[in-house]
Amino acid sequence: MTDGVVAADAAGLRRAAELLRQESVCVFPTETVYGLGAHAFSAKAVAEVYRLKRRPSWNPLIVHVASAADAEALAHEWPEAARRLAARFWPGPLSLVVERAHHLPANGGPSTVAVRVPAHPVALALLEECGLPLAAPSANRSESISPTTAEHVIRSLPDVPLVLDGGPCRLGIESTVVDVTVSPPRLLRPGALSLRAIRDVVGALALPGDPGPGADPTSGVRSPGLAHRHYAPRARLHLVDDPAVLAERAEDADPGTLGVLTHLPAAPPGAHVELLSADPLEYAADLYAALHRLDDAGVTTILAQAPPEGDDWLAVRDRLTRASAR
Repeated sequence: MTDGVVAADAAGLRRAAELLRQESVCVFPTETVYGLGAHAFSAKAVAEVYRLKRRPSWNPLIVHVASAADAEALAHEWPEAARRLAARFWPGPLSLVVERAHHLPANGGPSTVAVRVPAHPVALALLEECGLPLAAPSANRSESISPTTAEHVIRSLPDVPLVLDGGPCRLGIESTVVDVTVSPPRLLRPGALSLRAIRDVVGALALPGDPGPGADPTSGVRSPGLAHRHYAPRARLHLVDDPAVLAERAEDADPGTLGVLTHLPAAPPGAHVELLSADPLEYAADLYAALHRLDDAGVTTILAQAPPEGDDWLAVRDRLTRASAR
């Protein structure tokens, strides 16, 4: 039975928790994006997540829990870096990859598990209500734009049993994922938490592509969000470095077919323009919603002005690069 979108009130939370305890799934908001939640260690429930999303089996899930103590209980060991990062940033948009506790089912996956404590009050209330660790990837079809509203979820996953509506997600981009099983800790996925903030706590932080521990590609995929193509709109997205080239390509487009995503005020005329903030955090918060709006406008091509270089824009650049991949 499909309940559809429901208010995230006491009755909605009870219904969602009931579904989760029955090894079904539901969608709930976090401060990053909406997540498709399931009992993290129920093979039946997790299989339903993969089925609904059409997610490849190699792509791991992040486990959401209500507290740092709950996260530590899922780990074989809890490194000092994990303790310090959890104390500073949880609840919040940081996922930590740790060695999986021996009593947890691996189901053929890696020896590690990614965990986080979300900051959204609805997510925390649901975790308390159901009493389960929840695997919760973004609530959308695999490779497509992540959802930041309940409406986005229903468009992408119309068959999901229930969606708790908590309004638009505040941060609008997925959590930052850091592997703390290695020294120095390694960034696996840039996200809503800045690298500067993480370095302030742990000092050195290895980046994707850096040599060293945790960089072995044969060790298994330890984080979601690493697929070559991901976060993609229906329209074909192209990253454009030179504003002059963007303007030239816009002139050649048929009327009504072109969308432009930019942080620069000088946008080409005759296109559906999404002008986002020049602040990287504000840009990230509206990125997925802007891509949804361009898809809704019916454009067939999106020209995205490449964001500036540097750590502050790393997460936005990552998402646009994967969204434009073929």
